[in-house]
Amino acid sequence: MIELSLAEGVAEIVLNAPHKLNSLKEGDLGELSAAYDEAASAVAAGSVRALLLRGEGRAFCAGRDIAGVDGANDDARRYLEGLLTPLLQKMSAFPAPTFAAAQGACLGVGLGLLIATDVVYVADNAKIGSPFGNLGATLDSGGHWLFAERLGMHRTLDLIYTAELMSGEDAVKGGLFSRAMPAEDLLPTTRAAAEKAATGPTQAFNASKELVAAIRDRRLGLWDAVVLENKAQVELSHTSDYAEGFEAFSAKRKPGFTGR
Repeated sequence: MIELSLAEGVAEIVLNAPHKLNSLKEGDLGELSAAYDEAASAVAAGSVRALLLRGEGRAFCAGRDIAGVDGANDDARRYLEGLLTPLLQKMSAFPAPTFAAAQGACLGVGLGLLIATDVVYVADNAKIGSPFGNLGATLDSGGHWLFAERLGMHRTLDLIYTAELMSGEDAVKGGLFSRAMPAEDLLPTTRAAAEKAATGPTQAFNASKELVAAIRDRRLGLWDAVVLENKAQVELSHTSDYAEGFEAFSAKRKPGFTGR
């Protein structure tokens, strides 16, 4: 169900099981991990400089595929700690800008895939929340962190206790994701953004990606963040793209970045 294509400097990964709303079995997680590995190899080879993740059909990803799962004997630890969390960490550390186009159901594991992506565009018809109380389960895949960080404690627990779902527009207004738009605009807009990023200064983008992650995970103050910014800028000043950017500015022309 996982498809990977490479074109225009962009690796596009598709969850292609629309009949089950792109819900993911254990084997699907392995396929998705392998697709990210292949895309990362293409980055190292210089043929890919951005990644786009999307779901086929009316949903992005409705979460874990629990059809046939025996709740009384489910090994949740193996699924979450052994399979899912390493995948999300790999996605988050992908060595180039990543984008996701999300429509319809974005729940559970599907929400986690979005959290692990750099830039997320959602359709107005997206459905985001925590219906897992209906299963006697709780929100996972980083959902508690995202909701509490952006929405606050009260709204987070409101969503969990009521199992109500937010629209894409409400999710963006709440600061969860980047932009909301009509469903028909979602894929062309996200592709255009990924293709533009694929022509940019990849190392500079990666430096910002690492800085933002450090600010998030280490709760850095202003001057600690400035120290890391300064270090990153000094390192970037030795790259080809840095020299090209300054030269293009002086010549009043568009820069031709190579990602090096």
